Order: sequence, then structure tokens, then C-alpha cells
Amino acid sequence: MSIEPVVPSRREANSGAPKGQVWSAEQSVLARRNVSSGRRLRPLLILAALVGIWCGYRALSGGFVDLAVYRFGGIAVLDGPRLYAEGTPGTGLPFTYPPFSALAMVPLAVLPFALLVAVWNAASVVVLGLVVDRFLRVARSVPVSPRLLAAVTAGALVIEPVWSSLAFGQINIFLLALVAFDLLRSDRRHAGWMVGVAAGLKLTPLLFLVFLLLIGRFRAARTGALAFLATVGVGFVLVPGASWTYWTSLLWDAGRVGGVAYSGNQSVMGVLYRVTGHEPGTVVWFLIAGSLAGLTLLVAALTWRRGRPELAVCTAALAMLMASPISWSHHWVWAVPLVLVLWPVSRVVAVLATALFASSVIWVPPRTGMQELAWTPAEQVYGNSYLIAALLLAAYVGWIALRRPASR
Repeated sequence: MSIEPVVPSRREANSGAPKGQVWSAEQSVLARRNVSSGRRLRPLLILAALVGIWCGYRALSGGFVDLAVYRFGGIAVLDGPRLYAEGTPGTGLPFTYPPFSALAMVPLAVLPFALLVAVWNAASVVVLGLVVDRFLRVARSVPVSPRLLAAVTAGALVIEPVWSSLAFGQINIFLLALVAFDLLRSDRRHAGWMVGVAAGLKLTPLLFLVFLLLIGRFRAARTGALAFLATVGVGFVLVPGASWTYWTSLLWDAGRVGGVAYSGNQSVMGVLYRVTGHEPGTVVWFLIAGSLAGLTLLVAALTWRRGRPELAVCTAALAMLMASPISWSHHWVWAVPLVLVLWPVSRVVAVLATALFASSVIWVPPRTGMQELAWTPAEQVYGNSYLIAALLLAAYVGWIALRRPASR
């Protein structure tokens, strides 16, 4: 039988013990907490290291094109005009993000590319695990065991948006973490700034500021807006030429990001393009996408007020994916927390959603070379299944929220 040492409280320690002894007691408490945290994350860190090593090895043969674009942006931002005038060496892909994002990518230029891929994807797995931990804690209100955390994170790697994000070297998992940890934090005094920074890196998280307004968190919305404007200001101060080019012309060119009709684009605009056979007009797209995203945001706000913040945040993310002109499949990494928070509500729905996002069914119909415009009705269904699933899930969440009594 072991006896745990009794650590005095701050008041007890200050009352009779010398200052050095009190400090030692507090240090021992912090040390034990750090050791406990390290042990809790050990299986996750092992998983992340294995994924990072494998991806670094694969990078020796090429691939990870989006991370190459980020690295190019970090190099080219030091020469403002080059940032948006040239494509990434080897692929020709342009840098399509705000200037602040390029400034944030400057440290990526230091590492050799294969090592950068290993570190980036290992960090992505760790961050994904922390996101899983956060949503499970909020949904279940109980701590998550180390092995369960690593197991769920490993299972999430088979979800198409996740492995696609890792295969491209995408930033989506980090953006997911910024938004989730900001909106689900217990201390709301400084909430909002991480959403603003996420929007400064990639514009789509701006929709979460509207969500904050709808749930009555005006201070967080103001903080997020100011943080976003600060990222814009940093860009104009450090790279004024590139900032002027981006915000006055490139921002409005959706085609510069890639082919709108490509099957990987699971946004409302992409689906409209494939269904109608031609690019939708701006007014038509705005009315349809705005209506669907707006209704989904209202469902998210209602769900928040019904006392389900974790489900509300995921629903707001669906609205973001609907509203964006381009929502590549790897943008849908929000499928992971969405499935986790749906599990306690309906295991059938959670299993069906998991099966869909793990099946890679959107890649089954013919693609590239505008073959998407000749899809059959059946191919339209499973080729656009991410957006269809988002609409069905938003309706389901709304039905749940209407049946649930209001939370104080």
C-alpha cells in the first residue's frame, strides 16, 4: 500500500513554512502535473512521430504540394511582387492566401522540405489529437484516457478529409484547432482573437464571427474582428505592395484557387456548377449559398442556446463550408469532431457519417478535364455527397435543437 505525499495548500504553506519550502512544494505540484500531462500524451506523441517519419520519407519522392506552396509563400514574401506574380517552383501553383499567411510561413523556409513535411504532419496529428480530446471532454464531461485518445486520433486518420489534408500538407487541422479552442474555452474574457488570427491565415473562418454575434457573444466577435484587421494591417505594413494586390484584385478571383467544377470542391458553388453544367452567376450563387449557410448558422445558434456548444460549433463549420466558393475535400476535417459529438446523440447517424467521410466516394465519378459536367444523376448524388450530407446533418441537428428545452 502506497501513501501519497500531502502537499500543503498555498494558505497553509504561507502560514508556517519558510518561503523556500513553500516554493519547493509548489514546484513539486507543477512538476507532477507536467509529468502527468506528458504521460497522458505519450501514445499520441508516438502516433504522431510514426506518421511524421512516414510522411517525411514519402516526401523524398515528391508530393505534399500545398505545403510546398506555403514554403514558397514564406520565401517569396520577402520579395513582395514575387509572392503573387510567380507560381511555386516545380508545380507552378500560385500562393492564394492573404499576405499575413505568407508572413507566418517564413519559418518554414529554414528546414529541408522532407524534414519540414515530417515536422508539419507530426504536429498536425498532435493538434488533431488535442482537438479530439477537447470535443470528447466537452461532449462527455469526463477525462479521456491516453490510449482512447490515441486510438480515436488514429481512427480519424482514415477519414478522407484528414488523410487528404496530410497528403497535401494542408493547414486545415491547425485552423480547426484555433477556432475550436477559442469557441469552446471556459474563460471567455479573451475569446475571439484566435478566430481572428485563423481568418487572417485563411479567410473562411470569418463566418464564425457572424456565429458569435448570433449567440450574443458580442465582445468575442469584436475581439475576433479586431484581430483579423490587425493581421491585415501587419500585411500592409510589412508587404504593402503584395497586400494591395491581394485585397484589391486577387481576393475576388475564385478561379485562381483552382477549378471550381472539380469534384474535390464540395461547396455550394461547386455543386451548382456540376449540376447545371455551367458556372452559376454571382447573384444565383449568393442567394442559394447565403440562404443555406444562413439557415445552418441559425441552427448552430439555436443548438448553442440549447446547451450543446460542441455540436453548435461543428454545425457552424458546416455553414462555413457551404458559404465558401471553394471547399476542397481536405477543408472538411470538421467531419472528425462532428462525428464525435454526434455519437452520444445518435450512434446510427455518427456511424453513417463516418462511413461516408471514410469512403472517398466523391472521387469515384469521372473527374478532371471538366468530366464532372457530364455526370449521371447517380454520379451527382455520390459525387456531391459531402454537401448533401452537410445539409442533412444540419437539418437533423436543427430537429434535435427544437426538441431540446432551452438551457439557462
